[in-house]
Amino acid sequence: MKQLNLYTIGFTKKTAEQFFTTLQKAGVQRIIDTRLNNVSQLAGFAKRKDLEYFLKTIGNIEYTHIVDLAPTQDILDQYKKQKGDWDTYETQFNALIKKRKIEQKVTPELLNHACLLCSEPEPHHCHRRLVAEYLEKQWGNVLIHHL
Repeated sequence: MKQLNLYTIGFTKKTAEQFFTTLQKAGVQRIIDTRLNNVSQLAGFAKRKDLEYFLKTIGNIEYTHIVDLAPTQDILDQYKKQKGDWDTYETQFNALIKKRKIEQKVTPELLNHACLLCSEPEPHHCHRRLVAEYLEKQWGNVLIHHL
């Protein structure tokens, strides 16, 4: 199979204009929402129903939510609320997605020109990067672009 282009983005610390313009310029065709909770009022323009509408209307971009690509509430709480360390989070999340066999729940076709979405502004301490890197290891033909 040819090279697969997989993008990642976080919506926080971005205006709606920056967010949607970035996706359009990159040629993103589909957003894969990897958040466990995507209906929080704190998400602003990225609340599920609003985001789905804006993506379609502004950029003709598809939207899908795949909860198997999100951390569990336990893993999330331990890291965020209990101020856990990143290495522990990364180990636990990588074990979770391996156990879930996410490479069998998504296809290269679904992910080509798709963008993994979460809230973190940068990919360094974010599960979307771990998902992308895991799939790259499984499939070997994934070119990851952090937007």
